[in-house]
Amino acid sequence: MNIINPATEEIITTLQEDNEASLNQKIAILKKSQEDWAKQGLKERTKVIQNFYDLLDTENETLAAVLTSEVGKPLQQSRNEINGAKTRIQWMLHNSDKYLSDELIVNTSELKEIISYDPLGVICNISAWNYPYLVGVNVFIPALLAGNAVMYKPSEYASLTGLEIERLLKKAGVPDGVFQIALGAHQTGELLLDLDFDGYFFTGSYRTGQHIYQKVAAKMVPCQLELGGKDPLYVTEDVKDINAVAIGTADGAFYNNGQSCCAVERIYVHEKIYEDYISAFNKELKSWKIGSPTEKGVYIGSLTRKEQLNVLEQQVEDAVKNGAVLLTGGKRINGKGYNFEPTILVNVSNEMKVMQEESFGPIIGIMKVKDDAEAIRMMQDTEYGLTASVYSASMDRAQQILSQIDSGTGYWNCCDRVSAGLPWSGRKHSGIGATLSHQGLRAFTKPKAWHLRNS
Repeated sequence: MNIINPATEEIITTLQEDNEASLNQKIAILKKSQEDWAKQGLKERTKVIQNFYDLLDTENETLAAVLTSEVGKPLQQSRNEINGAKTRIQWMLHNSDKYLSDELIVNTSELKEIISYDPLGVICNISAWNYPYLVGVNVFIPALLAGNAVMYKPSEYASLTGLEIERLLKKAGVPDGVFQIALGAHQTGELLLDLDFDGYFFTGSYRTGQHIYQKVAAKMVPCQLELGGKDPLYVTEDVKDINAVAIGTADGAFYNNGQSCCAVERIYVHEKIYEDYISAFNKELKSWKIGSPTEKGVYIGSLTRKEQLNVLEQQVEDAVKNGAVLLTGGKRINGKGYNFEPTILVNVSNEMKVMQEESFGPIIGIMKVKDDAEAIRMMQDTEYGLTASVYSASMDRAQQILSQIDSGTGYWNCCDRVSAGLPWSGRKHSGIGATLSHQGLRAFTKPKAWHLRNS
C-alpha cells in the first residue's frame, strides 16, 4: 500500500497491508489480553492514558509533521488537531471515575442496588482520515479506559498517523496485546467485519456505515456509526456585526479545506443582509493564503483524496448549469498536488447537488431566504442530521429555529465545534449512537444491575 503525499503526489513510503491470517492472529492476541487489562483497574488504566496525553504534548511537532505529510492539512492545523485531542482526553481522564465506576442506587440496611459498568470486550474501531487524532480519541481512549482491548484500523489515508498513535500508546504503557493496528484499505475493512468482535465503532461515510451496520447486524453486538453531514447555517437579519459573522462562518465552512463532517456545507441568509454578507464572506476568502501545507501562514492546503476533485467539479458544473452564479473559485489549482480553489456559489437552490450532497471540500453554496420559515424549510430539507447553526442577536429566536431541525447538535452564534462534555451524535443518515460526554464513556460498557438483599 503506497502512502502518497497529497501536496506533492510523491510516494512517502510503502506499507504492508494486513491479510486474513495476520488479522486472525491480532484478534487472538487481543482476546487473550483483554481480561488482564480490565483487572488492572480504572486507576491504573488512567495512569497509562495520562502518559499518552503527556507524549502527545512532547512529540507534537513530530506528530504534526507526519499528519500533514499524508493528509495535506496545513501544519498549524495539524498542531491544533493534536492539541484538541489532548483537551478531549483531559476531560475523559477527569471524568472516567465518575462515569465508569459502580453506581450505588439504593443503600439501606436491607437492600443495596448497584449498577456496574463492565467492558464490552474486544472492540473494532474503523476510523477516519480527516481528523485521525480527534476522531480516534473519541473511541479508543474511552474504550481503553473502560477496560476494553482495541483493534484500531486507521484510514488508508492516515496510516502513518495510525502507526504513530500505536507507538505512543505502547510507549505510554498500553500492553501490546491490548491495542493492535489493522493496516489497509477496503479489503482490510471487509475482513474485520467477519471477525468475532464485541462491538464495532466506525467513522466515515453514510454508504460505508450502512454497509457495516447491515453486515454485522446478525452478531447482535453494539455497532455505533459516526457518519457524514450536510450541515446548514442560517444568518438572520438582526446580526450585530456582519463582517464578524462572515469571518466566523467562512472558517466554519473552509477550515481543514472543508473536510469535516460538521463543516458548514450550506448557508441561508436573510434577504435584507444577503448582499452585504456575500461581500464580506468573499472578502474573507480572498484574504487567505493558499499553498504548500508546510508553508507558514497557509490556510488552504491540499485535499487528502484525489477523487474528491472530481466530486467538487461536478457540484460546480451542476450548480452553474441550473442557474447558480460562480462568485469565486470553481476549479482545480494547476501544478502538483490535489488542490482546489476556495469556491462560492450564489443564487443557488436546494435542488442542486452542492446543497444536497456532502461536498467535503472548499466549496459553499449561499442561498437567499425571505424569513425564518423559509430558512427552516430549507435547513430541514436533507437526509442528514449532524449539526445546524443559527447566527442571530436573539438566543430565543435561534433556539426556536434550531428546535425544529432534526440534528444531533445545535449552535447559536458558532459552528463547526465539538465539546468533550457534550454528546457527539448524528440523526438520520448522520449516524447512530454517541461519542464524548458521559454517554461516550459508557458506550464502551455493558451495564449490570445488582440486587443485593440482606436477609
